[in-house]
Amino acid sequence: MIIIGLTGSIAMGKSEVANILRGEGLPVFDADREVHALYDSRDGAILLRDLAPEAIVDAHVDRQRLSSLIVAEPQLLEQLEKIIHAEIAKRRKSFVATAEAKGHAMVVADIPLLFEKAGDKEVDVTIVVSAPSGLQRKRALARPGMTADKLALILKRQMPDAEKQQRADHVIHNTGSLADLRNKTLAVLAAIRKEHRL
Repeated sequence: MIIIGLTGSIAMGKSEVANILRGEGLPVFDADREVHALYDSRDGAILLRDLAPEAIVDAHVDRQRLSSLIVAEPQLLEQLEKIIHAEIAKRRKSFVATAEAKGHAMVVADIPLLFEKAGDKEVDVTIVVSAPSGLQRKRALARPGMTADKLALILKRQMPDAEKQQRADHVIHNTGSLADLRNKTLAVLAAIRKEHRL
């Protein structure tokens, strides 16, 4: 079983690459989606009730309240991430085991902070999706609710794109059309299959 770690900074096109790989029949574990599902569940409320009781509303985590708490107490983020990342890692392992039991030769772990949180040590091959910073900024600011300040905060938490590219096994430059991105993604997938004789 080959685990592909897929990452990329905000608005680079990582989710689009994940969709292309999913379309090729690869199971994709979406870490962001799992975090949202966890916050919306009773399990998430139980996990965080001691650390951030004010953020628990109707047996789930109120993300807006949680964000406000983190802004007021920045040290809370580190404690919070420790708990959440441990739970998401557990879910990822279970997802990989299920995919393997179903006979899949490859699985994708879509993890935004793959290098930042040393997740690259838990995968066999890494793909970084990249785009020029001007294009990235334009795409990010076009998102609903995104502001220049919010984007600056997000980018501060993410490893610089140039460093990610250096550390990656494969880089997909997302500078053109969706068809172009698809072709580049399929070329990388073919290279990984060849490399691992799949």
